[in-house]
Amino acid sequence: MLKAENLISKQRYYIVTGVVIFLMLILLSRFFYLQIFRYEKYKHKAEINRIRAVTVNAPRGLILDRNGNILVDNYPTYILTAIPGEMEQKEKIFNSISQCTGIDSLIIAENFKKYYRAKFVPTRLMKDLTFHQISVLEENILDLPGVNYKQFPERYYPSRINGSHFLGYLKEVDKPVQEKLGNPNVYELGDLIGWSGLEKFYESRLKGTRGVKYLEVDALGREMEEVKGYNNRRSEPGADITLMIDANLQLLMEEKMKDYRGIAVLSNPVTGEILAYVSKPDYPPNIFTGKMLKSDWNEVRNDPHRPLMDRVITGLYPPGSTFKIITALALLEENLLDPSKEVECTGSYQFGDRTFHCWNETGHGSVNLQTGIARSCNIYFYQMVQKLSLSQWVDNCFDFGFGQETGIDLPYEKTGVIPTEKYMNRKYGKWGWSRGNLLNLALGQGDVLVTPIQMVQFINEIATHGNAGRLHFVQEDNEEKGIRPQYSDNTWNKIEKYLLATVSDNRGTGRSADPQIKGLIIGGKTGTAENPHGEPHAWFIGFGKKDNQILTTVILIENGGHGGEIAAPIARSAYSRYFLPTKQSQMVLKTP
Repeated sequence: MLKAENLISKQRYYIVTGVVIFLMLILLSRFFYLQIFRYEKYKHKAEINRIRAVTVNAPRGLILDRNGNILVDNYPTYILTAIPGEMEQKEKIFNSISQCTGIDSLIIAENFKKYYRAKFVPTRLMKDLTFHQISVLEENILDLPGVNYKQFPERYYPSRINGSHFLGYLKEVDKPVQEKLGNPNVYELGDLIGWSGLEKFYESRLKGTRGVKYLEVDALGREMEEVKGYNNRRSEPGADITLMIDANLQLLMEEKMKDYRGIAVLSNPVTGEILAYVSKPDYPPNIFTGKMLKSDWNEVRNDPHRPLMDRVITGLYPPGSTFKIITALALLEENLLDPSKEVECTGSYQFGDRTFHCWNETGHGSVNLQTGIARSCNIYFYQMVQKLSLSQWVDNCFDFGFGQETGIDLPYEKTGVIPTEKYMNRKYGKWGWSRGNLLNLALGQGDVLVTPIQMVQFINEIATHGNAGRLHFVQEDNEEKGIRPQYSDNTWNKIEKYLLATVSDNRGTGRSADPQIKGLIIGGKTGTAENPHGEPHAWFIGFGKKDNQILTTVILIENGGHGGEIAAPIARSAYSRYFLPTKQSQMVLKTP
């Protein structure tokens, strides 16, 4: 058999062989570089497709009352998420989810846009899914690449009380909120953050710490099992907080105030503990949980009675005749009057070219300081306040913390208005006001505005002769004392005597506050505060003392008329419940 002659020269052969060997060396070196030097990088990239990091949400701490009743709890709900990078046909997937859950695909698409962070970071699509919806989704999970669900702790309110203004509510963290917070590592989109009330004030204590777990997924993105050897981190629940609120007293005050606009606050003045805290109208505390419809939100937000407003710390009101106490304290401490000296009340008083009137149009007759307070005689204080300068009166207001925050553990507290000379000059001009304004201020009218929580602090200091504790819901180890106004024992004793007469005198304006319990003494002051928006506001501030127990009450009824007729009886119900020897505890948990 003939063989063909080999026409390839040895030189060409060597060149080709060298090129092949060179290319093989390049290939082998590249393999070596990728698999040895860059091993960790490409292993990490491969495991991104194989392993998924899943956030484990931490349940918030519980909120309990002083007796251990749970006021705010958590319950598990389901949220639906999606990995954007694994969704090739988003619209088709959104339509499929809509068919499974009955929720409009436009809402799902809107949530996707709202919570989108990155291509391979889970994006929230829906929350508060029912078990039935989850079951249907699970049946169709192969047609929903990149879609997953997980449990999420939602707030639950097992108590019968509302307490919505002091408990507060949570808000979902969206992009604007996250930008406002400034640190995106603390909160993820879709997290819950305390937005008002105690939920906000104690956010760092209640929120807990997120965990993370690493799950192996198959080619379809389905979660298979937890990967061992990774830095899995358990979530840490938030710390519980125990309030000084007494749920039974809170429930009683909510019931008494249900038909009014106003506030009711009960406290222990010695410690500063808040026992009941009601602002009406209010709203159901669970209104911000679950799927809140936009129409529901607009209804609450646009309600003319403003149920979202916490009237206790942000409401500004003229204090009315309750401020006669301020005038009396200043006069007594400066020895500017003889308490026993009487003046004649005929129902009106002429000052310059103005006539000032008493609420009792026929007059009180002869009154001294005690009967002037007990019967709330305007004419007496119109005359007596002229012994004071505006600065003296203002200084006494500041002594009791008016015009300042009380420091209660709630956000957004307002300071009110105490009209100093500088304030009056700025508002009216140097020659635009006169001493006649002081006559109005003596009665808590004119430019003076206070918050109800300041009135709580005020009556607490009076009830303890200047030794009240700082107002608070949550007891701290190093609880601070109150503002400590400095008055003589003689002044404190006389003021307490006069406030007791307001309730015990048969013509006292606060006599309807007395529940007639043996051994219990009640002192207080009513107020009828005129305002330009309708009928006068009705005030009652007072205290009850029996043995070693003491309770203060501040009641305000907006447009309620006379404080002695409508506010004082509500205070009486509080004293009855608190001081009766056999107090029957009501059931504060909701019935199933």
